[in-house]
Amino acid sequence: MLSAVKGLSRYHTEESLRAHLLERSHRTDDGCLVVHGYGPRRGVHQKVAGRAWAHIAAFVVLVGGYDPTLDVDQTCGAPDCIEPTHLRQVSRSETCRTRSQAAQCRNGHDRELDAATGRYRRVCRACNREAQRRWREREAAEVAQARAAYGRT
Repeated sequence: MLSAVKGLSRYHTEESLRAHLLERSHRTDDGCLVVHGYGPRRGVHQKVAGRAWAHIAAFVVLVGGYDPTLDVDQTCGAPDCIEPTHLRQVSRSETCRTRSQAAQCRNGHDRELDAATGRYRRVCRACNREAQRRWREREAAEVAQARAAYGRT
């Protein structure tokens, strides 16, 4: 069954992988079993035991009955959770359907609804406007510097 997990190190057995996952995880106050993968970031999907996703490897060794054609989803919404009661296998369409979008962008601006799809816009207009303003300022500074180098004003 471990051979069905993409990126998993071939040196692991089910027992050693179970021990490895439990060694690299801790329980939070809300009942999640959070794993610490190779990266320092918290709240994102983690990779362990080679290049395998931790939640998929945990489903294989802690729950069982893994079907590689289905996605492994966390019911708690924490991408780095490997608690067996929070893991389930669903179809790709179900995963996309239940995915939630944040009402604000990462800079705290309220997102706008796209009239064509009825979902939030992918790009925040306020952040895009600010990025374009910074880019224009950088370009203007480079042009001014080049003109000064040629003796023009």
